[in-house]
Amino acid sequence: MKHICTLALAALVGMQAYAAEKQIIRISTDQTDLVLQVAPNGRLYQSYLGEKLLHESDLDLLGWSVHPASDASVIERGWEVCSTSGNEDFFEPAWGVTHSDGNPSTWLYYVSSSTKQVEGGTQTDILLRDDKYPVDVTLHYIAYPKENIIKTWSEIKHQEKKPISLFRYASTMLYFSSPSYYLTEFSSDWAKEVQMTSQQLQFGKKIVDTKLGSRAAMHAQPFFMVGLGQPVAENTGDVLMGTIGWTGNFRFTFEVDNVGNLRVIPSINPYASVYELPKGEVFTTPEFIFTLSKGTGEGSRNFQRWARNYQLKDGKGTRMTLLNNWENTAFDFDEPILAELMKEAKDLGVDMFLLDDGWFGNKYPRNSDNAGLGDWEANRQKLPGGVPALVRYAKEAGVEFGIWIEPEMVNPKSELMEKHPDWAIHYPNRETYYYRNQLVLDMSNPEVQDYVYEVVDKLMKENPDLAYFKWDCNSPITNIYSPYLKDKQGRLYIDHIRGVYNVMKRVSENYPKLPLMLCSGGGARCDYEALKHFTEFWCSDNTDPVERIYIQWGFSQFFPAKAMCAHVTSWNKNASIKFRTDVASMCKLGFDIGLKELSADELVYCQTAVANWKRLSSTILDGEQYRLVSPYEGNHMAVNYVSTDQQKAVLFAYDVYPRFEEKLFPVKLQGLDPNKMYKVEEINLMPGVKSVLKANGKVLSGDYLMKIGLEVFGFKPLHSCVIELTEQK
Repeated sequence: MKHICTLALAALVGMQAYAAEKQIIRISTDQTDLVLQVAPNGRLYQSYLGEKLLHESDLDLLGWSVHPASDASVIERGWEVCSTSGNEDFFEPAWGVTHSDGNPSTWLYYVSSSTKQVEGGTQTDILLRDDKYPVDVTLHYIAYPKENIIKTWSEIKHQEKKPISLFRYASTMLYFSSPSYYLTEFSSDWAKEVQMTSQQLQFGKKIVDTKLGSRAAMHAQPFFMVGLGQPVAENTGDVLMGTIGWTGNFRFTFEVDNVGNLRVIPSINPYASVYELPKGEVFTTPEFIFTLSKGTGEGSRNFQRWARNYQLKDGKGTRMTLLNNWENTAFDFDEPILAELMKEAKDLGVDMFLLDDGWFGNKYPRNSDNAGLGDWEANRQKLPGGVPALVRYAKEAGVEFGIWIEPEMVNPKSELMEKHPDWAIHYPNRETYYYRNQLVLDMSNPEVQDYVYEVVDKLMKENPDLAYFKWDCNSPITNIYSPYLKDKQGRLYIDHIRGVYNVMKRVSENYPKLPLMLCSGGGARCDYEALKHFTEFWCSDNTDPVERIYIQWGFSQFFPAKAMCAHVTSWNKNASIKFRTDVASMCKLGFDIGLKELSADELVYCQTAVANWKRLSSTILDGEQYRLVSPYEGNHMAVNYVSTDQQKAVLFAYDVYPRFEEKLFPVKLQGLDPNKMYKVEEINLMPGVKSVLKANGKVLSGDYLMKIGLEVFGFKPLHSCVIELTEQK
């Protein structure tokens, strides 16, 4: 007993001495505090993550407990910010390092921290160092106060004589203590993107990951939501929402420990990726971006506002409406057909004509998906005038011209494969297997990076008026071996993606005003690192408006409408052209349809809808979004957008498959000024059809619209209603 009391007293004296000079690092937004502390043992721990504390003095009360019978130099079950493999913690580590002498342990101690102002926020950098090996880890955080977003990433470097091996490399580690935890994840497949499902997290680990290398988000999207204490809800409850900026293999680990605490670890997936790091080279993890919010609606608006302001290429700019040819012609077209479609684009009222797949390849013409990838010269038989002639036709028609490319891929039937078989990722001694008749080019190879960049650069130099690129990526990595990396195959998955980003960055820097669509066989690329260099992304090849309601609902959890491309096509002809167009109009509007298949009234409707969308695009693309009625909770869906000055709003309401004579409720809008008066007007009506909306033409207060609402739902399947609200002074 005497021995225990002596230890307790020593621990208490140590803690009291330390309290006078306690090192506290506070990373804050206007609504959230992340508080880190250096413990008596010299290591860094998370002492608080939650709603912002109002009083600075309260920070001194935060901390940890030392067991009376334990060594005060060890924090029992401490929430170490950068817990490493081989230390005294028993749970999933952030970093795993095997040193050049074979020692698999790393213990990191606090060295220093600093802050600086960056665009939109404050960056905090914290240096940690191993006490036995010359290994440094630097933690980086940027807090965006107004948007309530925190972005974090890590770097590791060393001065050991020989390379070290990295087998874990988390972007960050976050800890929570709550009675319960509920994960909402977003599973996926081609034409089935962002399928939302929820489950309660229990003791142990839940892992969401992908091992596809390229087109990596085909099965799992790189974002999640965790309800703290209750399942996630739109307008209530504490929610963590996070996403990783990595278009390759990622892994989210959610681990509930034996005392009910949760650690969340976002990282590159270490699968087949033991990374050999030479002396002096810096390994940088992807950015992890997160927000803590009251409900997912608030969290989504945080992300959307932050993306437009700081992360999305040309986030504050406009977006072009377009007509694509793919659903109309597929590979079967020539110059006269395309020239006529450009005139249709002008007649429709859109800004641009986008030429999709099938325009290239001569020795191996691109007439199907089994040949031509890699040979980015216009097919002389289809397009004798080449791309310059198409740009000229577009100018004559009065629209911009954009083009599709898939520069990271190669068909075995291609001149590129004949000249550079070593540029493709493939096994040297096994039978090659193909996904979609193609292979992935080895972007870890600098020569391949130069080639991919030159695909864009050459097209732009030859056609400076090219206005847009749709950049596709249709295959995961198969035959996983890099001829370039040779005996360093553990670097392939990581260095390949770094090579992809190098090219994207190079294109973006040299063509800063060039809009680009990020596409990957649909929505299998949707990360905020790539979106630094792309203005928008393609949500899904599935353009059935019913499915798109769910897909667009899911993506809107993390992305602004102006980043989400939605096209009107012929998928699901049971749905009217109005319903199809109204669903696409809640995002960045485009068309992929032959106008000749439309009746005269349908064409007039489309022209009117395009004109309305353009007129209201600043509200839809840059306004605050409020998801009102979830398709997951019934047979209807509704969302509204409100301009930043609250003078204009747009409500989209959809009856999907209503039940017979079900009870219907008014839709209560959100985000309006309760003291403003708004004129209510239904738009996007078919020619000759009058609105049956009871409130059509009336002037109602924002208070009434938010508390009483509008009766916009009905019993007709696949019916839609678009309402414009305008402040009356």
